[in-house]
Amino acid sequence: MGRPTLSLVIPVFNEQEVLPMLHERLQGFLATLNLPTEVVFINDGSKDRTFEMLQKLAKDEPRYKVLSFARNFGHQVAITAGLDYARGEAVVVMDADLQDPPEVVLQMVEKWREGFDVVYGRRQHREAETWFKLVTAKIFYRFFAAMVPIEVPLDTGDFRLMSRRVVVALRALKETHRFVRGMVAWIGFNQTAVLYDRAGRAAGETKYPLKKMLKFAADGITSFSILPLRASSYLGLLISVLSVGMAVWAMIAHFVYHATVPGWTASIVTTSLLAAVQLMMIGILGEYVGRIYEQVKGRPLYLVGEVLNMSRNADNDDLDDPADTPS
Repeated sequence: MGRPTLSLVIPVFNEQEVLPMLHERLQGFLATLNLPTEVVFINDGSKDRTFEMLQKLAKDEPRYKVLSFARNFGHQVAITAGLDYARGEAVVVMDADLQDPPEVVLQMVEKWREGFDVVYGRRQHREAETWFKLVTAKIFYRFFAAMVPIEVPLDTGDFRLMSRRVVVALRALKETHRFVRGMVAWIGFNQTAVLYDRAGRAAGETKYPLKKMLKFAADGITSFSILPLRASSYLGLLISVLSVGMAVWAMIAHFVYHATVPGWTASIVTTSLLAAVQLMMIGILGEYVGRIYEQVKGRPLYLVGEVLNMSRNADNDDLDDPADTPS
């Protein structure tokens, strides 16, 4: 079977409410696309009827490929699996909740045909988002961009098109804690943006509550920046200088002015401050050590439970083709 021109990679987790709407929207979009296309669904350990519904859809639609995990491994790992199994000359990653409009893919394909390897969707307006989500997202992406040594596009998510050689290059990156949009920026190649308005969820609830957002932010920063570790060193140096200054001041007060230094309050405050700083720095160090621990175990990123309309083995044939291997 020949390679499709386009692959749509769609991670799904407990999306039984939105799947009928997504299917209807995809059918209309695929009819207008007029390209050999496959749709790769990655069922990330859903607990509802998501997989059952995907089974029924895939039975009647051979372009639907379904990869079902043995358990929940997370959104970024689901994207990684989709890229492993996608066979298209170009691969688009999009969410299942229809916040990423399939129609924008047409603009991405046009940019890809112009010679761009990565075409990412940049949000110019976000509907149905709380002020807290909007503010924290804006702060995080700008903070992240300031900390990492690579240029990461602002106001973008994982909604993007990637050429075959970018997908092959991503497969070579084996880190356990994935931050796909940062990895794509690190790879480089010709990248551009298309603007779109991000709609609210078509149905269901968000799969990124505050706890997952914080973990996602920590993975992104620690995967691409060592500035928190350097900040620990700088802060330690600053506190050392202040400590020497306080010691000198105490000696002068004692031997020159024969003054009694107020001891109890100052000692308690100073000790508490130093202990808090030390614990914070140990925590930062522990974040990096923990990631090293997870990485050196060498466990697979995901385990496949079932597959539909596709081979159980990832499509790695192109890795043997020098023409597809990035130089």
